[in-house]
Amino acid sequence: MEEGRTPPIVWLEQGSSAARVRALQPTGASIEDRVRAIIARVRDGGDAALLALSAEIDGVELAAGGVRVAPDEIAAARARADSALLDALTLAARNVERVATLALGPEAETVELPQGHRIAVRRLPVRRAGLYVPGGRAAYPSTVVMGAAAARAAGVAELVVCVPPGPDGRIADATLAACALLEVDEVWRVGGAQAIAALAYGTETLRAVDLIAGPGNRWVQEAKRQVFGHVGVDAVQGPSELVVLADSDADPELVAADLLAQAEHGPDGLVAAVAPEHAWLATLERQLRQLAAALGGRFETPIALCPVASLEDGLALCEAIAPEHLELVGARAEPLAAEVRNAGCVFVGAAAATALGDYVAGSNHILPTGGAARFQSAVSAPTFQRRMATVAIPGRALEELARAGALIARYEGLVAHARSLELRLERARELDGSSERRESESERENAHDAAAPVPSDAEANARSEPRREVEA
Repeated sequence: MEEGRTPPIVWLEQGSSAARVRALQPTGASIEDRVRAIIARVRDGGDAALLALSAEIDGVELAAGGVRVAPDEIAAARARADSALLDALTLAARNVERVATLALGPEAETVELPQGHRIAVRRLPVRRAGLYVPGGRAAYPSTVVMGAAAARAAGVAELVVCVPPGPDGRIADATLAACALLEVDEVWRVGGAQAIAALAYGTETLRAVDLIAGPGNRWVQEAKRQVFGHVGVDAVQGPSELVVLADSDADPELVAADLLAQAEHGPDGLVAAVAPEHAWLATLERQLRQLAAALGGRFETPIALCPVASLEDGLALCEAIAPEHLELVGARAEPLAAEVRNAGCVFVGAAAATALGDYVAGSNHILPTGGAARFQSAVSAPTFQRRMATVAIPGRALEELARAGALIARYEGLVAHARSLELRLERARELDGSSERRESESERENAHDAAAPVPSDAEANARSEPRREVEA
């Protein structure tokens, strides 16, 4: 059998740790300094640097002004694209956008606090977002769908997509058609770390964005890491990951198909099956070899077979790995879904293939990797939003809040902070004093009027009658 046709299958000892599973992933040499140099060239050289780097790194000679894809080129690509594919992408986009909106609460929430003031918190989209879509050797219109649908659900005003061009300098029609379907505002034919630098810092023609999202190779992810802080980023995503937790009821052929589907993403991924039945794992190994040979592709990602003492131990191992994708398959494994806390996305049951999540289910395929599922979420509408509080303090709330705040500030040695609060207290007391004086004066006037003698009816009538002339 030709080398590489069958994936390397690694049996781990029962009780192996998450670290042992993750150790199967190659780490690769550090590219930090080389990425830093690329970012500096783009930041300082702008469009000219993008053209030079496209030639040096991608082997693509682009004419000046040819980095941005013209709208008529996008429209022409959409017209040429396969109509059935466009229908499928439309279905996927609608599902992703519907699921993405589930993460959105009210646009504005107001809470009333015990001191008598209210805080309004608004959810606001970033104005301009960048989406990186891998390309070059292969086309990924599905990634356009995943990122752009979430951004549109969030209310992003301007969405910019960067795609590495092919050797001919073009971008695949399907990718451009997906950009048209999702009403992407700008498409640029540039990839790698240089694309991330251009999005972060801008060039003469590409305006900088507020946030960058999307998957990509380790050059792209290292660049996202380095520009974070100057712009927002969704996360630093690594190679694809899938862990399957199965019992003896699981169909080993279906599980083998799912494992190979993730393994074909490239040699740097993490693919593992966890099960308490050694015999079932042995059957799975045979299915993996047979299916890989039948598919005829090259599978270089090691596939780990991890026996465990029980499903509970298996779940604990999965939780420690915190994989990008987690499948639970089998009558006893599937009910454990409610207990999962650490996974980018969970697929439950034989029908819930990870590949459905990659394309059309509605869950997003831009997911946390490398164990980041412990603290990060999939790309969704909130990825492209931030929350902003609006504070107004009525007079009745000021005294209690300012006194407490000034006390804390003086304890921390921040005397100017304290004084800014104390001055407001003084102003409020002055106003209260003025108000009290006005009230006191008003009360004295009212008291004086009340103390004056009240005329009798005869006196009042006499004053009201006209004076008569005295007769001589």
